[in-house]
Amino acid sequence: MTLLQDLFTDIYFLAIFSCVAAFLISSSIYPVIIYTVRTKNLMDEPGNRKVHSKKTPTLGGVGLFTAFTLSLILLGIIFGLERTELINLLSLLAATMILFFLGMKDDLIALSPKKKLLGQLVASAFVIFSTDMRINSFDGLLGIGELPYAFSVLFTFFVFILVINSFNLIDGIDGLAGAISLVVSGFFSVFFLLNENYLLSFVSFIIIGGVLGYLRYNLSDSHKLFMGDSGSLFLGFLLAYQGIGFLILNETETSSFTAANAPMLLLAILSFPLLDTLRVFTLRAKKRRSPFNPDRNHIH
Repeated sequence: MTLLQDLFTDIYFLAIFSCVAAFLISSSIYPVIIYTVRTKNLMDEPGNRKVHSKKTPTLGGVGLFTAFTLSLILLGIIFGLERTELINLLSLLAATMILFFLGMKDDLIALSPKKKLLGQLVASAFVIFSTDMRINSFDGLLGIGELPYAFSVLFTFFVFILVINSFNLIDGIDGLAGAISLVVSGFFSVFFLLNENYLLSFVSFIIIGGVLGYLRYNLSDSHKLFMGDSGSLFLGFLLAYQGIGFLILNETETSSFTAANAPMLLLAILSFPLLDTLRVFTLRAKKRRSPFNPDRNHIH
């Protein structure tokens, strides 16, 4: 009994446990989702700008969101988070819930870009104002250090919206969005674990486990599944959440492990979706089209 108690107070064991739990939950949910989607014909149709040639089940985000939510709540109960971390957890769950249902509605009946942007702003506001999670400094990038409060808040909103939509835009071929989220979360998981930040560590490892479960089906020939906007919007938000958490923790004096030139490192980690978004928006602007008008000009 003592050994078990010791294990469930060890951050390294809990990190691995959260990853395994998320993988098992997501893996067990996807067959049900695929069956339901096929039965109700909630399929992604082939089209001029699609690379798949036959109807494919979507709403893979349902499994990702369920695995993330249940695993995070379970870890919060087991570990007994302090009041501050509990508020952070509840704010994060509220924000991801907004984006999940926003994406699911877009998958089913389509939403206008304005409504999607509004939902993203509301979700970002939850974590920015309830937990004061914002980028406080550029760490010398472009010769800029500490940021004024108002600019810090506005810039954090910008980062959330940019990363969410950049990640959403790269979800165009099998495995791409999932693989990028694995690489990004894998880097952050090590950083947060070394600094013993429990909540952020759990978030990173749960994403890894949930996405691994999703990729089993996304890369399958016979049981293929797309994550859809229900998955890409809330996953993009979580990547931004980890990135901002990385910058904040790197500036904290009590951090035992820090990275030099953290803003540049973060840009490098997120370079693929950011460069793809910049390229696509530039090409659309040259053709005098809306930057939100879909096409086949993505890198993938």
